[in-house]
Amino acid sequence: MTQLNISIPDSIYKSVQALATQEDISIDQFVALALGEKMSALMTEDYLLQRAKRGQRDKFLAVLATAPDVDPIEDDWLGNRT
Repeated sequence: MTQLNISIPDSIYKSVQALATQEDISIDQFVALALGEKMSALMTEDYLLQRAKRGQRDKFLAVLATAPDVDPIEDDWLGNRT
């Protein structure tokens, strides 16, 4: 395992300390999890951008045209229905 020595503002450290205590994990574990989550988010964004580049609008519209033109079921409504 690699050790990393970083400087962070006291306010962030206190928040990390409190959250780690709340989650019943060490600060090291909390920071490792936070870094992993951030990496995952960035890698997912990159993956989606790469997939979007391969997309073809005409194929998308052709598939969309096969969907029925009906209102969504009750549980799928978002926001105002007017």
